[in-house]
Amino acid sequence: MTARPAGRRGRGRPASAARVEGQPGTRDLILSSARAEFAARGYDRASIRAIARGAQVDPALVHHYFGSKEQVFEAAMETAFAPVLSAPEQLVADGIDTAGEQLTRFVFGLWENPATREPVLAIVRSAVNNETAARIFRQMITRHVLARVARELRLPDPDVRVQLAVAQLVGTAMLRYVIKVEPIASADPETLIGHLAPVVQHHLTGTLDTGHG
Repeated sequence: MTARPAGRRGRGRPASAARVEGQPGTRDLILSSARAEFAARGYDRASIRAIARGAQVDPALVHHYFGSKEQVFEAAMETAFAPVLSAPEQLVADGIDTAGEQLTRFVFGLWENPATREPVLAIVRSAVNNETAARIFRQMITRHVLARVARELRLPDPDVRVQLAVAQLVGTAMLRYVIKVEPIASADPETLIGHLAPVVQHHLTGTLDTGHG
């Protein structure tokens, strides 16, 4: 039986994998490049080749780690959503009566922080223009935020309440950070938070007419 020559790669592994697979940070570099690519170009125009180029790896290595572009997008967005995982606990830490301000500050914090703004932009721009990206976004926002916050409300129609509150904030975020409509785009964040927090609080805990009666 002939021994395999030293250094020969196994079947199905990309040529560059023998050089960079397993090196510390390779997977993170790909995810970072993916978030930047999706943020700049959206889901439809982003490509595995461009993501690989940004990470300085062979495109086959991107497939090796993540599979399809859809799977790359989902992995990149999951890591981007890491700060959101603790949101429900933060929102009710001081009681439900302050949840409106807490949620408003949390959302603005994501957008105002340069470290989280890019991945959030990647999600929004991609979800607006592509159904696959929108489906992944819906699944993540429902699982990580909406369902978990709704469980904390313990009020009638909690899902509707949370969705209305989030819609208020997402609409403002679109105008300020994506479309950049003035004067909202350049307004002081604290001023906007002051205007929005009471409205968000009303959606969460105020009287809600769902038309059931």
